[in-house]
Amino acid sequence: MKRTILISGASIAGPSLAHWLHRYGFEVTVVEKASHLRGGGYAIDIRGTARDVAERMGLLPRLRRLHVDTRRITFLDADGTVLAGLRPETFTGGAEGLDLEVRRGDLADCLYDLVRDKVEFLFDDSIATLDDRGGHVEVTFDSGLRRAFDLVIGADGLHSNTRALAFGPEERYHRYLGFCFAGFTMPNDLGLAREGVLWNVPGRAAALYAHEPGEPMHGFLTFARDEPPFTAFRTPRAQRDLVASTFPDTVWEIPRMVAAMRAADDLFFDVVSQIHMPAWSTGRVALVGDAAYATSFMSGQGSSVSLVGAYVLAGELATHDDHATAFAAYEKTVRGFVERNQALATEGGGVVAPRTRQRLDARNAMLGGRTALPSGAEGRAANTALVLPGYEHALGS
Repeated sequence: MKRTILISGASIAGPSLAHWLHRYGFEVTVVEKASHLRGGGYAIDIRGTARDVAERMGLLPRLRRLHVDTRRITFLDADGTVLAGLRPETFTGGAEGLDLEVRRGDLADCLYDLVRDKVEFLFDDSIATLDDRGGHVEVTFDSGLRRAFDLVIGADGLHSNTRALAFGPEERYHRYLGFCFAGFTMPNDLGLAREGVLWNVPGRAAALYAHEPGEPMHGFLTFARDEPPFTAFRTPRAQRDLVASTFPDTVWEIPRMVAAMRAADDLFFDVVSQIHMPAWSTGRVALVGDAAYATSFMSGQGSSVSLVGAYVLAGELATHDDHATAFAAYEKTVRGFVERNQALATEGGGVVAPRTRQRLDARNAMLGGRTALPSGAEGRAANTALVLPGYEHALGS
């Protein structure tokens, strides 16, 4: 009989894992709490080792067609004065003409299309309880459905429900990096296309970027805060009030961004944080992607690390009959790669949001005097730090 696996989460890591598991002969079910996939959205990068995964999945031709090709990031001073304009690769570690940049929703669509007719999807549902019986896992869903699976994999993001059920409260593993952010869309009155603009003062950043001419702009307001604003998570109004009070500036596009943030029907507010766990599995339950090792958006590597982790986890499960051995091999192979990419995001704010005047002045000095920043070399080293294992021998098993 085929081994049965339940995957929680249908964003990036979940469908990617489902694709590989199906190829290796597993019987796969994916449960997703949303009623449908999220489309469009901000762009994410697929670099280094993750690009190799996409190639092995046969996705490169389609992803090349979807490539949004951000060509310029313009850095502004506190008064809106232009400091420098650079290709993104100079500080992200990407390789021009090689790595890919696609809307997050487009990548999710590509992954879903690979498996939509091959594995079972349960939308608008979620895991309510997990009971690891040693020989299998009994699962109760919010809908009341009850099923048994050989293994359960949590691929359900930073605030993973699967992790909470199997490993305990998020607070044990959550590492706050000292920043909050609000993301939203707004009219593109600046005429931006394939470019972004970044405004900074110490500990605060405002960014606008757009992919295609005539499309709405994506706005981000990011700010340092010593403690997570737990009270702001209670209501959208509290989130909007906190962001607005943190950006009282009347320069550049800040007033218009704050007004757009207040009016947006797609506001996304969260803290900048990572997940650090001593182990990514317990019994017959394991985690992959952000659920196990969120790198945060300041690393620029969340989706790439998820693709790599899913590939390795599936390959090790196909290679080993014993799940505990497979989980251990997956962690041994991927953990160093994960940690190098997590290290790209620091509490100092990096290139995007330097936290102190000293850090900001140092970044600005480098912008004016170099064609590449140290963060670029660090990023390239991190996103190519793992050579993909080959699991071709497991195909058809």
